[in-house]
Amino acid sequence: MAQAFRQIGESTFSSLRIRNYRLYYIGQIISNCGTWMQSIAQAWLVLKLTNSGTALGLITALQSIPVLVLGPWGGVLADRFPKRKLLILTQLAFGILALILGVLVATGAVRLWMVAALAFGFGLTNVIDNPTRQSFVVEMVGESELKNAVTLFSSLVNLSRIIGPTIAGILITTIGLAPCFIVNGLSYGAVVVMLLVMRASELHPTARLVRARGQVIAGLSYVWSTSVLRDLLVIMAIIGTLTYEFQVSLPLIAQFAFHGNAASYAALSASLGVGAVVGGLVTASRKKTSFQAVVLAALLFGAATLGASLMPTLGMAVAALVIVGFCSITFSAMGNTTLQLTSMPQMRGRVMSLWAIAFLGSTTIGGPIIGFIGQHVSPQWALATGGLAALVAGAYGVVALRRRPLQASSQTST
Repeated sequence: MAQAFRQIGESTFSSLRIRNYRLYYIGQIISNCGTWMQSIAQAWLVLKLTNSGTALGLITALQSIPVLVLGPWGGVLADRFPKRKLLILTQLAFGILALILGVLVATGAVRLWMVAALAFGFGLTNVIDNPTRQSFVVEMVGESELKNAVTLFSSLVNLSRIIGPTIAGILITTIGLAPCFIVNGLSYGAVVVMLLVMRASELHPTARLVRARGQVIAGLSYVWSTSVLRDLLVIMAIIGTLTYEFQVSLPLIAQFAFHGNAASYAALSASLGVGAVVGGLVTASRKKTSFQAVVLAALLFGAATLGASLMPTLGMAVAALVIVGFCSITFSAMGNTTLQLTSMPQMRGRVMSLWAIAFLGSTTIGGPIIGFIGQHVSPQWALATGGLAALVAGAYGVVALRRRPLQASSQTST
């Protein structure tokens, strides 16, 4: 029995045996806790300044507009330059922006337009950071450990979703909003330190892309001509636009549906994280993934989100969101891994930039829509819209799966 548990533990945490990834993981635990503290504080700050769900959605959209518009160029940069050096620069930029917002809040000088401008700055930095960070994982661990590393990283993000909002809720109710931004700004330093002490000789760098014209178009053409990549990104775009808008729907549910405060929002967000951590550990122990598994995960994610929207009390919503978190990480980890393993190495940065557009940039469209629904229809309907969107995405995946055998038989006959 002890040996069986040991084997499960070894398979679940196998990528953490790699020193560089272990260092990166430690830095990201610290940084992501700060990021979630800022996410909670920023949403509550916007609601304090405006009392408007639409304004909350617009601020969220401003943070994702740069990824939507400039994402492919960020992918080209990730393919052209050393990823570790790019990440050091992006972490420093994130830290400076967070510290500026913290000072503005602490001095009482903050205005909505300032929050909007800094959110836009975060989005610009994310244009480069996201595809670089996503494609850097395989350089640390190699292809054989990629799924485990991606899933464990997703679990880390969601463990931070538990720790960060909990700390944020305590700080906001006892001290105020400003410390959340300041702590987040300082937390990026942990990532920079870990990147600096990595052993370059133990990385597996992908051959760098030589500067040439038409590389953005080449990346788009490659994805469009590869059916698995195209269908995965369509599914992610639908879910990213309307389902992954919890930073808009959950604060509205906390404040307007259940008449709660920042601690209520933190509880909802943390419960989502609890489910995701459990789901991540279960998914990490499985070595294989497939397009079919991604489609099934999308359908379960949609059903769970729709069910959570029907909960009549805060306590029941907290419990339901644990299941949503479990399904959420299963879907995102499988989708991310399948996308990277299907992509050619020299295209990986550009492919992952499109994943970032589908996952983050789509919030430009979805954030205001969910915010409008939450304010003018009901907060529960804002969450339910996300559940229905995931079911539609899963249905698209089912159609794509049925179409593939027909395409294969057609190619065989010719």
